[in-house]
Amino acid sequence: MTDNCHHTLWRSLSRFCLFFVFAITCSATLHAQDEAAVNAEVTEAPTFEELVYQLVQGNLRQMGEAVDALTELDNPRVVDVFDALGSGDLYADRSEPPTIAIRHNNGSTTEFFTGAPLLDETVAELRQVRINNRLRSQLRTLMAQLSINDESVDVRYNAVRRMIRDGVDEDTITLLQDRQRIESAARVNGAIATALALYELRSDQPTRRLEAISILRGSLEREARNTLRQLSENDPDEEVRTAAENALNSIAGKMRFFRFIETVFFGLSLGSVLLLAGIGLAITFGVMGVINMAHGELIMIGAYTTWMVQQLFPDLIQWSLLIAIPAAFVVSGLVGIAIERGVIRFLYGRPLETLLATFGISLILQQAVRTLFTPLNRSVSSPDWISGVLTINPVLSITYTRLYILIFGLLVFAALMLVMKRTSLGLKVRAVSQNRAMARAVGVRSSWVDALTFGLGSGVAGIAGVALSQITNVGPNLGQAYIIDSFMVVVFGGVGNLWGTLVSAMSLGLINNFLEPYAGAMLAKVMVLIMLILFIQKRPKGLFPQKGRAAAD
Repeated sequence: MTDNCHHTLWRSLSRFCLFFVFAITCSATLHAQDEAAVNAEVTEAPTFEELVYQLVQGNLRQMGEAVDALTELDNPRVVDVFDALGSGDLYADRSEPPTIAIRHNNGSTTEFFTGAPLLDETVAELRQVRINNRLRSQLRTLMAQLSINDESVDVRYNAVRRMIRDGVDEDTITLLQDRQRIESAARVNGAIATALALYELRSDQPTRRLEAISILRGSLEREARNTLRQLSENDPDEEVRTAAENALNSIAGKMRFFRFIETVFFGLSLGSVLLLAGIGLAITFGVMGVINMAHGELIMIGAYTTWMVQQLFPDLIQWSLLIAIPAAFVVSGLVGIAIERGVIRFLYGRPLETLLATFGISLILQQAVRTLFTPLNRSVSSPDWISGVLTINPVLSITYTRLYILIFGLLVFAALMLVMKRTSLGLKVRAVSQNRAMARAVGVRSSWVDALTFGLGSGVAGIAGVALSQITNVGPNLGQAYIIDSFMVVVFGGVGNLWGTLVSAMSLGLINNFLEPYAGAMLAKVMVLIMLILFIQKRPKGLFPQKGRAAAD
C-alpha cells in the first residue's frame, strides 16, 4: 500500500516537472520569436528615400500608403514632398532607381535629394507625378498638421496663411483651435484669429458674424477683404452689412499706410543702386574733374568679374559674392589705373577731350567683352542667404536682395568717407583737388595721387557691378543703362561732395519711385530729368556745392 502511494506520488512529480520544463521552453521560444519579429520590423522599416521612391512609382493605393508612412517620419523634407506633389511640381523618370525632381516657379528643375540643377536631356525624360482629388485633400490635411506644429514661427505662420487661402473647414478648425491654446507667437496668433473669424462668418447667427467682423477689422489678408466685401453687399442683416463696410474702410487705411512704407523702401532701394553706380564717378569726376564716359563699362567689368568667380568656383556659390567684392574692386581698379596712366594723364585740364577719349575707351571695352564672353547676357546665381522675401504682413513684403543692396550701399559710402577723411590717401586727394600746385610744392606726388584716385573710383564702380549683377542680367550693355543716372546723381548732389552724392541718390530714387505709379517708368525718368534741369538752372553747383579754393575753379 505504501509502495503504491510512493509510486503514485513519484509519477505525479515527474509529470509536473516535465510540464514545467515544457512551459518554460515554450515561453522562451515565443519570447524569442516576438523579439525576432520586433527586430525584423525595426530592420525592415522603410527609409525616407525608399518611401519617396514608392510615392513616385506606385499606384494610387501605394501612394496613399507611402503618404501615411512619410507622415510618421521625423524628417523636415516630408513637407517639401507633400507640397511639390500637391501642387503638381513633383517629377520622376522611369529609370531604376528613378530620378526625382522638383520644378520651381522660375522654371528651373532640380534633383529632389541633392538640390542640384538637372541637364536638359534629363529634364526631357521626366514625367509629372499625378494624383487624384482624394489624395490631394489628404495631402492638404497632413501638411496642415505637420506645418502648424513646426518649431519655426515662419513655418507655422505660413501654414495658417495657407489654410486661410485654401478655406478653413471642419478638418482644420480643430487644428487651429488646439494650436491657439499653446501658441506664443503674436504673429501666428493673429493669423489663427483671422482664420477662426473667417470660419465664424459662415454662422447663421448675426451676433457671431458681428463678433467675427470686429476681429477682421485689423486683418490684411486678401481672403478677409473679399469675404467682408461680399458681406457688405449681400448679407441679409443691415447691421452686419454696415459693420463689414466699416471694417473694409479700416483695412483700406492700414493698406495705404503699408503701401506708402513699401514705396519708400523701394525708393531707397533704387537710391542705393544709384548711389553705388554714382559714388565712384563722384570721385573721378567730382574730385579730379575728369568726365569719364567709360564709368559704366567699369561697372560692367565688376559684374563680369562676379560671373567669372562663380564659373571658377562653382561649389562656392554661397560665398561667391563675398569673394567677388574684393576681386571686382581689384580688377576694375587696375583697369581704371591703366586708363588713367595710358590716356587721361595727358588730358588733364581739357574736359571735352577727356569726354571723347573715355567714350572711345567705353566702346573698346564693350567690344572686348563681346569678343571674350560673346554678346549674350550672362545670369549670375544668387546665394540662398540673399534670395527670398521678408514678409512683414500680407501687404508688405521686402525682398532680401534689395534690402542687402541698400545696406551694402551705405557700408560702401561709410568706407569711402573713412578713406577720404581718415587716411593719408584721402588727405592727399583733397589737397590735390583743392590746389594742385600747392600740393606739389609741399611734396605730394600729384601724378601718383591721380592714378590711385582714379583707381579708387574705378574699383568702387566694380563693386557696384557686383550688386547690380543680382538684380539684372550681366551683358556688354550693362553700364550704358547707368552712366546717365550716375552723372545725374553727381551733378544734383554737388560736384566732389560725397554727402551730396548720398542725398541726391536717395532723393532721385524716392522721387522716381513715387512718380512711376502715376506716370509710368519712362515718363517718370523724363520728368525727373526735367526737374533736375530746372534745379540746376537755379543752383548750378548742386545741393552741396564745394567750399574753399576748389569752389572758385
